[in-house]
Amino acid sequence: MNTRIRRTAVTLAAAAVLPLALSACSDSGSDSTKSDSSSKSSVSASASASAPDDSMAGSGSTAAADQPFGTACSAVPKSGAGSFDGMAQDPVATAASNNPSLSTLVAAVKKAGLVDTLNNAQNITVFAPTNDAFAKIPKATLDKVLGDKAQLTKILTYHVVGQKLAPKDLENGSFDTLEKSKLTTSGSGGSYTVNDSAKVVCGNVHTANATVYIIDSVLMPIS
Repeated sequence: MNTRIRRTAVTLAAAAVLPLALSACSDSGSDSTKSDSSSKSSVSASASASAPDDSMAGSGSTAAADQPFGTACSAVPKSGAGSFDGMAQDPVATAASNNPSLSTLVAAVKKAGLVDTLNNAQNITVFAPTNDAFAKIPKATLDKVLGDKAQLTKILTYHVVGQKLAPKDLENGSFDTLEKSKLTTSGSGGSYTVNDSAKVVCGNVHTANATVYIIDSVLMPIS
């Protein structure tokens, strides 16, 4: 009898302890799950904070759009001081001297003594005639102008506006030049003319202190 009583007591004790043990295991598993879930949430939040914001991914789109345009831009060197990146590092007269298609203009600027004036100016726009633009002028006339410093200075300063002009500003514009008279611009979509005659063949070229629009004709002041 005693043996049977002991066995019954052990069985009852085990039955009482088992639910408690199972409950403890369940609580431990729940805590572990909560801990894992919390850890995963923390990692997810951290990853979200460190990931780049897609809304900012296009923040460079304006800069990308602010690029030189025009058929003559293809002739600009891809690298070196005469490239777009190279010219952006130098003031405008120096930058122009590194562009082979502007050598006549650079020679004229030197003859007029305007190198320092242009290089030291801030936030200007220069309409820069190409060598071919100067070649349209009869040689005798061009030689005469190049030999007359006052007249040469007048013509060259007429190509300079005392503010930086973006392409959109050229759509229907009228601007005071350093020569003191006005020039006009018109056009849209990368096709612009100055004074209804000179075409922009490579525009929105940036130098350290100026925006340059390379044109196919020399501009002449009205007076």
